[in-house]
Amino acid sequence: MAIGPRLDLRQSLQLVMTPQLQQAIKLLALNNMELEAYLGTELDSNPLLAASASDEGGDAGGDAGEDFVAGDRDGDAGGDGDGGDFEPATADVLMTGADANVDAPLDVDYASETFHHDGPTDTASYDGSGPAPDSGLSATGSTSGGETGDFDQFAAAEPSLLDFLLEQAGAVFDGVELVIARHLIDQIDEAGYLTVPLDDIADRLDADIAVVEAVLARVQMFEPTGVGARNLRECLILQAREADRLDPAMQAMLDNLDILARGDKMTLRRLCGVDAEDLDDMIRELRRYNPKPGLRYGGERPQPVVPDIFVTRLSSGGWGVELNTATLPRVLVDRGYYTELSHSSGRTPEAERAARNYLSECLISATWLVKALDQRARTIIKVTSELVRQQEAFFEHGVHHLKPLTLRNVAEAIGMHESTVSRVTSNKYLSCDRGLFELKYFFTAGIASSDGGEAVSGLAVKDRIARLIAAETANNILSDDRLVDVLNAEGFNIARRTVTKYREALGLGSSVARRRAKKLDG
Repeated sequence: MAIGPRLDLRQSLQLVMTPQLQQAIKLLALNNMELEAYLGTELDSNPLLAASASDEGGDAGGDAGEDFVAGDRDGDAGGDGDGGDFEPATADVLMTGADANVDAPLDVDYASETFHHDGPTDTASYDGSGPAPDSGLSATGSTSGGETGDFDQFAAAEPSLLDFLLEQAGAVFDGVELVIARHLIDQIDEAGYLTVPLDDIADRLDADIAVVEAVLARVQMFEPTGVGARNLRECLILQAREADRLDPAMQAMLDNLDILARGDKMTLRRLCGVDAEDLDDMIRELRRYNPKPGLRYGGERPQPVVPDIFVTRLSSGGWGVELNTATLPRVLVDRGYYTELSHSSGRTPEAERAARNYLSECLISATWLVKALDQRARTIIKVTSELVRQQEAFFEHGVHHLKPLTLRNVAEAIGMHESTVSRVTSNKYLSCDRGLFELKYFFTAGIASSDGGEAVSGLAVKDRIARLIAAETANNILSDDRLVDVLNAEGFNIARRTVTKYREALGLGSSVARRRAKKLDG
């Protein structure tokens, strides 16, 4: 074949991921708290974006929720903000038909009246003179001048175990002993145990081993009691000595923790030289000790989980789905400020052209962000409403009525792509009468029914296993094989390996371990 230039005509189809589309997809995966942080950055970078009160209308964020009667599957998932039949394009539609030319109209016609309520200058109380009125609202809708701050943010951070021990060492030691004590404390892990042999520490510091042991003995007298121990036995001995309970019988029991773990009370009574009543008293005392004393200190303060969605029972019947507007940030496009900046005088033609280009880019970004936030709110409501419809028995009766459900089931029911449903349900929490649940909680694998009936959720089976084990007595411990027989008799077609996997996932020990624990309790 001769090599030479030629002209070919080819037709191809490809997905164009514009920056606006990427932003809309990213917003779907954010929960309300993450969205607040994201919008804070956008508010700082875009002068045409302004924070809005959470109860304002317009296109700032869509409707807050939906009320529906259970079984009604045809209702609108969020409603219109203006009462019309307009339904904005979903992320699915954009992804399947994205095109640079198609996306351009989504940047809106600036001459239209679509966003005539977007700016604070458009309010009835603004007469056009002077600066635009400031709403005084943060991105979360709280007043900047009121006493609505979160006082938890002013609380001092809890001291770490390392800081706490170093503070005590500074008050007790000085000179060489202080250097050794600090090095010992550096080798204590978060549970409170010394993880390095004393010989290594002595060699590292070129110190006498007897001096290192003496310093460690004094460190082991620090709070919390039991810190600096090299093993569990030493940790419990330190706590028993502090409680003045380290008599020969307790010492003998602590020297034989392996026998105690087996639940062999007969051997323990012989080794300790006590009767059954005294041995039970010693075991109760031992259970009051902390095997990991260092965990009382350090670590970041746990952050409370804030629900993104509320599901409430309606007095008229059915369920209401509502976004948490207290944590849902809202923004709007300040078109009045855009007009003011566009008509500013005193600029050179080059500067005027650059300013107009910059303002145009800011307006495009702001209007798209507002539309993306509105679509995000509508999509979350739509997905959650379908979840509630599918799992209505759970909200009515509890976890044992949870049904098997997949992302595909929800996606097909609401006409969205499976990946969109996955993003919407990621890292978002739902609050209802039964507690706080992650949206992913409602998607579980199914266990077939042994009688050919409807499949049940794996979580329902876990709940049943936990209830059966909780009802055990010392003389009736259920093995995994026995649990399989009981569950099969109740209509669950489940294998032994699945029961074992579910039991371990619940943090429940084997039948042997549970039998030993029951013996010790007895």
